[in-house]
Amino acid sequence: MSRLGTITRRSLLVASAAVAGGVAFGYYRYVQDPANPLVPGEGETVFNPWVILRADGVSVITPRAEMGQGIQTTLAALVAEEMDLDWSQVRAEHGPASATYANLAVAAAGLPFIDYRDSRMKRLAEGAMDVMGRFMGTEATGGSTSTVDAWMRMRQAGAAARAVLVQAAARRLRQNPMALVTEKGAVVAPDGTRVPYGALAAEAVQIAPPADPALKDPKAWRLLGKPLPRLDMVAKVTGTATFGIDVRLPGMLFASVRANPAPGGAMRGFDAAAARTMPGVKAVVDLGDAVAVVATNTWAAFTALETVQVTWGPAPYPATTDAIMAAIATAFDHAPNSTLRDDGDVDRALTGAMALTAEYRVPYLAHATMEPMNAAAHLVDGALTVWAPNQAPTVIRDKCAAAVGLPADKVTVHTTFLGGGFGRRAEFDYAVQAAKLAKALAGTPVLLTWRREEDMTHDFYRPAAIARMMGLATADGPVALKAAVAAPSVLASQARRILGFAPPGPDKILVEGLFDQPYGIPNQRVTGHVSDVAVPVGSWRSVGNSHNAFFLECFLDELAHAAGLDPVAMRLTLMQGESPRAAAVVQAVAEMSGWSSPPPAGRARGMAFCWSFGTPTAEVIEISQGPQGIRLERMWIAQDVGLALDPRNIEAQMVSGAIYGLSAAMMGEITFADGAVQQQNFYDYDALRMSQMPVFETRILASGGHPTGVGEPGTPPAAPALANAIFALTGRRIRTLPLNRAVTFAA
Repeated sequence: MSRLGTITRRSLLVASAAVAGGVAFGYYRYVQDPANPLVPGEGETVFNPWVILRADGVSVITPRAEMGQGIQTTLAALVAEEMDLDWSQVRAEHGPASATYANLAVAAAGLPFIDYRDSRMKRLAEGAMDVMGRFMGTEATGGSTSTVDAWMRMRQAGAAARAVLVQAAARRLRQNPMALVTEKGAVVAPDGTRVPYGALAAEAVQIAPPADPALKDPKAWRLLGKPLPRLDMVAKVTGTATFGIDVRLPGMLFASVRANPAPGGAMRGFDAAAARTMPGVKAVVDLGDAVAVVATNTWAAFTALETVQVTWGPAPYPATTDAIMAAIATAFDHAPNSTLRDDGDVDRALTGAMALTAEYRVPYLAHATMEPMNAAAHLVDGALTVWAPNQAPTVIRDKCAAAVGLPADKVTVHTTFLGGGFGRRAEFDYAVQAAKLAKALAGTPVLLTWRREEDMTHDFYRPAAIARMMGLATADGPVALKAAVAAPSVLASQARRILGFAPPGPDKILVEGLFDQPYGIPNQRVTGHVSDVAVPVGSWRSVGNSHNAFFLECFLDELAHAAGLDPVAMRLTLMQGESPRAAAVVQAVAEMSGWSSPPPAGRARGMAFCWSFGTPTAEVIEISQGPQGIRLERMWIAQDVGLALDPRNIEAQMVSGAIYGLSAAMMGEITFADGAVQQQNFYDYDALRMSQMPVFETRILASGGHPTGVGEPGTPPAAPALANAIFALTGRRIRTLPLNRAVTFAA
C-alpha cells in the first residue's frame, strides 16, 4: 500500500513537472467536457476539437509540435483514415493552448515500473495517472508519446465526424444509414449518388455524435500503415513554412538578450549608455536576470548588446567541470533516492568473487537546435498574444500570463513550426522574456531572437552523470550486477521551474534505461543517487536512457568479453523468459548485420540494446581504422514499434535518433571554466557531418496491439554500440564520453 502511495504521489508531480497532462473531451470524460476551443471562421464547420470542415477539404487539429519528426502527418492520418478522406483533402494545424488537447500518456510514462512487465498494480497506477492527467490538463509534446496518446482519441474523433455525416446524408437521401458508404470525402448511396462532406456539414454538425463510434478494421486501412507524403513537406522545401523566427507583424520591433554566462547566476547591474546611441536601437530593457536590446532589426539588437557593460554575479555551482563532477560523485556517499530493481541477493553473489568493476562518466550536453530560442509577443488592450516554437503551449500560456500580470484566458499562444526541439522547447524561459518585452513596449509587437552563443550557454542541459558498476559473469552468463548512478535530477529541476518545489519520492528518470531492461540476471540491484549541483538541467532526447544505456550496455559488453561470451548471444540468453519482443529485435539486428560472420578485414562491430518509451531497439555499428582516424561504415537498427502507422516516417526517426546519439557520443560536451559555459557555437559544439555518416539499414518489427514511442528510442543504443565497436577494433575500453577525447575520428 505504501509503495502504491509513493508511485501515485510521484507520478502526480511528474505529470505537472515534466510537461505532461490530461484531457477531458468527448469519450474520455473527467467531471465534464471542457469547452471546444475552436471558433469556426467563415465557410468553416467545426465538428469537434479535432475536425474542421472547409470547402476545400478537412483541417485536422494536430495538437503536438511539429519539429521535424513528422508527427502532424501521422496524427492527421488517424482522423483522415476514420473519415475516409483522400489524402489530398487533408490539412494539419496545431491547436490552441487548451486542456482539450492535453497529453495523458506522458503522465503514465513517469511511473517507476519496469515497462516490459505487466501487472495489475501497474495497470491501476496507469489508470490513476489517466485521471490525474485529465485534471492537470497540460498540452505537451514529449516523451515519444504523441501517437500513443492520440491513438484512440483522434481515431474516435474522425469516426464520430464520419458517423454524423452519414446520418445527415441518410436523412437527405431518405436512405437507411447502413446502406450508405463513404469514400474520398463523400457519402455514397447504393445507386452511386455522391454527396460531398462539405454539402452535409451544416446538417451533420447538428446531430449528436455517437458515444462510442465504430472504428475501422486495420485490414481496411488505406492510409495508416503506409508511407504518406508529409503535410509539411512542400512548405518546408519551398521556404514558405513559418517557423517562430519567421513571424512578422506590422510595426514589429526585434530584440535579443544577454544573461549571465554562468547560467543561473545573477545580474547585478549594467551600463547601456553606448547601446542606446547606436543606430536602430529603440529600447534597452532590464529583465531582472538579463538585459535586452530592442531595435529595428535583429542584427542591430545583436550588435548593440555587445556594447552593454554588465556586472554578473558568481555561478551557483562549482566553477570548473572537474569540481562539478567531484560534487556529483559525492552523491554516492549518501543513501540512494531509489532502488527500483533489487532482484536476488546481489551482495552475497558478489562476496568473495572476482567481480569486474568499472566507473563510467558522461558530460553535460546541449540540445543545440538549429533554430535558436525565439518568440514573438504583442500586448494590446489587456490581451497578450504569443507566437512561439514550443512543446508545451499551456505552460507557455500560464507562465507568460503570470509574467505580465494577466489571467491565462487573456493569453493566446500560436505554436509555429519548430526548428528542432529535443526537449529544449518544453521550457518557457524564452517565451516569458518575449512577454516581458511586449509589456515594456505595450502596443508594439516584438520578436525576440537569441544569439547562437546565448542559446548554447543558456540551455537546460542533459545532466552529467557517473555510474559505478560491479558484476560477475560465468561461462553461462552474468550472475550478478550492481549498478549505482549519480546525477542531478531532471525531474526536480523541471519541477522547481514549473511548480516551485522538487517532488519527493523515487526519481525514475535518473535510472531509466538501467533498472528497467529485459535482462534476466538473477542477482541485480540498481540505485539512483541525486546530486544537487545547480547547473540547469532538463529533458534531452531520451532523457535518462541516453546515459544509462551507455553505462549498462558497455558494462555488459565488458562482462561478455571477460567471460569469453559473444555479446549478442549473451543478451539473447538473458532475454529468455523476460521479453520475446526484446529478443526479436536483437535477433533481427544480428541477422541484418551478419553478426555471426567476421567483419571485413580492418573493420569491427559493436552492438547495444535499450528498451525505452515502450520500444525495444537494437543497433549494430561497423567501423574501420584509416590514416585519418576511425570511420563509421555501416549501422543497422531494428526496432519493434508495436504498430507501424507510417513506416517511412518511423525509419526517418530511427536514423535521426541514432545520428543524434552518435554526435553526442563522438564529440558532444558542455564544459565549465570560471563558472561559465565554454562552448559557444557549432565550431566548438559540433555534430556528425555528411562525410562521416555510416550507411544505415533499418528494420521495423511490429508485434501488434498499439503504437509505441518512435522519436527517441533510436538515441540510447548509439553511444554504447560505437564504444563497444571501438573496443572490438582497438582493444581500448573507453568509459568516459565524448569518445574523441580518446580516439580520432575521420572527418
